[in-house]
Formats: sequence, structure tokens, C-alpha cells
Amino acid sequence: MRPGRQLAILAGLFVVLYLLVMFVGTSGMSWSERFEPRLGLDLVGGQRLTLEAQPLPNGNMPTQKEMEQARGIIQQRVDARGVSEAEIIVEGEKNIVISRAGSGANLTSDIGNAAQLRFRKVLNRTDGADPSATPTPSATPTPSGSAAPKPTPAPSAPAAKPSAPAAVPAPTATPIATPPQRTKKNNAELLADAKKKVGPQAWAAAEALKAPDAGKTAALKPFAQLTAEEVGALPPAIQFNVPQVTCEKLDNRRQGSIVDEKARAVACQEGSKYLLDIAKVIGTDVETASPQVDQNGERVVSLQFSSDGAGKWTNLTREAFNNSGPAETKCPQQVLGSNQHCLVAVVLDNEIISAPEIQGVLGEQSQITGNFSPKEAEQLSSQIRYGALPVTFEQLDAQTVSATLGTEHLKAGLLAAGIGLLLVIIYSFFYYRLLGTVIFLSLVLSALLVFGALVFLGRQIGFTLTLAGIAGFIVSLGVAADSFVIYFERLKDEIRDGRSPRSAVPRAWARARRTIISANAITIMASVILYLVSVGTVKGFAFALGLATVLDLVVVFLFRHPIMTMFARTKAFLSPRVSGLGRVLQRDDAKEA
Repeated sequence: MRPGRQLAILAGLFVVLYLLVMFVGTSGMSWSERFEPRLGLDLVGGQRLTLEAQPLPNGNMPTQKEMEQARGIIQQRVDARGVSEAEIIVEGEKNIVISRAGSGANLTSDIGNAAQLRFRKVLNRTDGADPSATPTPSATPTPSGSAAPKPTPAPSAPAAKPSAPAAVPAPTATPIATPPQRTKKNNAELLADAKKKVGPQAWAAAEALKAPDAGKTAALKPFAQLTAEEVGALPPAIQFNVPQVTCEKLDNRRQGSIVDEKARAVACQEGSKYLLDIAKVIGTDVETASPQVDQNGERVVSLQFSSDGAGKWTNLTREAFNNSGPAETKCPQQVLGSNQHCLVAVVLDNEIISAPEIQGVLGEQSQITGNFSPKEAEQLSSQIRYGALPVTFEQLDAQTVSATLGTEHLKAGLLAAGIGLLLVIIYSFFYYRLLGTVIFLSLVLSALLVFGALVFLGRQIGFTLTLAGIAGFIVSLGVAADSFVIYFERLKDEIRDGRSPRSAVPRAWARARRTIISANAITIMASVILYLVSVGTVKGFAFALGLATVLDLVVVFLFRHPIMTMFARTKAFLSPRVSGLGRVLQRDDAKEA
């Protein structure tokens, strides 16, 4: 192929690439923003949250399919909170990493909560406010035709039309904090540890209890030594009846400790322990959930039950309203609400978010009301709307990088890249003279190709440039320099063998080409393998190195070879002092003389 045609192809490639950069996926961007690569949080600051999957109830670790399903749900939750451009990846076999670069990052650990929603009838409760002693507010109709009382420790009075539970304020998002240390033991192992720690006498005393008994403090004292994880493995009856099993420990159980819908459970609200019946309505029975504003201007979460779920919800509210059902599931007098109806707890993961008295038999539309902020209402509705995670997670690590530190990292990375490039150029001009110009122009063209590819890939596939990526590009300078050395030294060998400088150029290219392709192919294969087997920032290093190497090959074939062919026709190429071929040309001239 003629040199001019090769250079024309390269020029066309540049035009296409930068047209893509300027006009594809740039809606609403300013011209300066169109040329900005996507930078990682270690360069511009931001947050990174690492969640570790916990064993499933059967003791097995989640499958890759379940991890991908969890990643998708977390992605939906993050997007619903307005956290744009967050990167969520499955790292290894059991970790999900959520990262968001920029000063607007606002990741909280509750993003990874299981969000297992359960509706359970309250069978008993310990010390707490007496429902009958709680002032009863008046209820007003909501736009959906239900009545939603304002939140109180106990639920409200009867409404003109059936109403959904009133809610205490939902838990607010908290800043990322270091999570408590967890063991890797399953529930059976934790239960065995708990039995051993409390001893047979205390265990027998706990099993003999039929109701909470503060009078047996001495016999049950060993239960105070149990950790929150061990408390989570205890049978519900012991959790409820033993006073030493406190709400503080129950609230700090592993996520997902009470998600089994077919088992009774114990959970807390405002310092009171609640003994809860099996879950007769679960989160998948809710068709949709959305944050709304009622006629009083209060934030509410509106629930729309599915056709099957509506029937279950009606049966549960009928049972609670009439206090019917088997004797062991009837509510004792001290647990009834102010209007002598049972309570139904709305349980999210390990936490009771509402425990109202049911005021009537309810249908497919209901509301959870309370002193929600807009953010809390959106948070709760998105957790319900997007479904429960198939996997329970614990926060493994949380990292926050300030914008100032990120800028310093970026400057340091660019400085290192600049120094590396400068050293290559200085060496090239010192050793190869005018041929160093070819090296310099090749590196400039490679840099422009890499920059355009970075910007375009950042928008299209979400590639984020990190410090590790900058390191990959710096290493690629060495790969590019190797190809120069191979070609130019091969050129010298051809001249030593008696060929003229002009005839040596195509001959040297034909022989050096194989070595250059082989060397670059090995680097590319190593990058691909490293990318496939690595996690985190190492992937960025591998991707950057592989990308730069591929683009360097493009420059080698479409610029370096044709420009050398054209350069060989000039008088400067024949000058030993100017061309950089130096002593080789001098020896050739001496032989001719």
C-alpha cells in the first residue's frame, strides 16, 4: 500500500473518532464537557462502598446469577436516589463494589439492605406504651379513599374507610461508617456457641419460660454475655422471654436474621420487643410502591397489592381486626390496641417500621404514613418497588476520597506520565537524531488516539480512568519505545549488510514487522488475561495497557512505516550526522570509498 493512502486512512480514523467524541452521547453537554474523560474517584474524589455477601439460609454462598441479580437491584436503588453515574460491579465471588466519583457522591450503607418486607401480626410485646393510654387523633380521608392517621406510638382510631398502617418515622440514611466485625459462622454454629456460653442450667431455665420474666435474672444472667450474632441464632421464644436479650442486641443482628416468612420472629420498636407471627403477606405481594403527599401535606408511601397479595392482605387484616384464628395466634388483651383490635407489624429486614392497630378489613390499596422526609419516602418506596435482594450483605469497607486529594492524585499521575514521555523523547533525539522526530510524532498521534478513545469509551461503556489506568498508559510508553528500537536497529542491520539506506527501509520493515506484532500481541494477551482474572483497579490498569498497545499498533502501521518510507527519499536521511544512523552510514561510505 502506498504511504499516502496509509496516512489518509489514519487521518480518516482520527476524523471519525473525534466526530464520535463530539456528537455521540453528548446531549446537553457543553463543548468543554464533550472532551472530558470519565475520571475515577481516586482522581476527582468520591465514595466507594464494598458489600460482602453472606451465606444463604441453606449455608451455601450465593451463585453468580444471584450476585448479578442483586447488583441489578442495587443499581435501580442507586439510580432512584438520583446518584447518577455510579459504578456498581460484582468483584470476585462475593463482593459488590459501589463507587461514585465526584463531590456529589452520596452513598449510604443501607443501599445494600436486603429490603425483605414482611407483614406480621403482633402476638405479644414487652415493656412499651399502653395503646389505650395513647391519645387518639382524628382521621381524615385520603385521596385514595383510605384514612391515614398521623403517627403515634400506638395506631390510630377507626377511620371512616379502611386505612393502612400508620408508621413511625422511617430510619434515616446515616453516613458511611465502619461496620461491626462479623464472624463467618452459620446459624447452627452460632447457636451451638450460644448454648455453650450460657451453660445447660441457664438454657434449661430459658426454655422453661412461657412469658417474659424479670424475676429470674440470676438464672438467666449468662445470656447477657451473648453477642448480637449469637442472639440472632436463638429461638424466637427465648429471644422474647429472656430479659437479658436486649433490643440493642436484636437490632444489631445480621441482616436477614428474620426473613424466613414461615417462622415466628422477634423484633424491636422504640425499646419494646415484639413477638411476631409468621409472615402471611410479603414484599412480593406488593405490586408497586410510590412516594406521595396526602391531603394533609404529609409524605406517605402508597402500596398497591397484586391480585394474589390483595387477598392475603384482606385475610390478614380481617384476622387482626376480629382477633380470630387459632388460639395460639390470638392477641392477648394487653397487646390489643386502643380499639381492641390486633396490631400488624410492617417489618423491613430486621426492623419494625410500623406496628399499627388494624381499623378494618383492608383491600388492595394501602398507605404507610409517617413523618417521612422526601428522601425517606423515596428510599422506602424504592426498596419496596425494586424488590428484595436475593442475597444478604454486610458492609465490608467504605472509602471516601476528598476532591482535594483526588486532584493531587491526578496531578501526580499526569506529572509521572509527562516525565515518562519526556524521557522517551529526550532519549530518542539524543540517540536517533532526526529519526527522533518520527518517534515524537508517533507518540503525539498515539496520545491523541488514546485520549479520544478514553472520552468516547467513558461515555459509551463507562470506562473510568483511575491512577492504575494512568500507570497502564505509562507502561505502554515502554512498549511503544520497544517497537521503535526494533525497527531502527533492524534498519541499521540492513545497512551494515550492504544495502543502501533507501532500499534498507522496506527490507527492515518487513523483518521488524513480525517482531513488533509478536511483542505487542503478547502484551495485549497479557492485558486481556489480567483483565479477566483481576478485580478492582487492576482491571483499569490492564484495560489501559491493552488499549494503548492496540492503538500503538495502529500508529505503527498507518504512520510510522509510511512516514519512514517517505523520509527515506530525502537528502537528510542520507546524512550520518542528521539522520541518526551515524556510524552505520559512515562505515557504508567508507566501504564505497
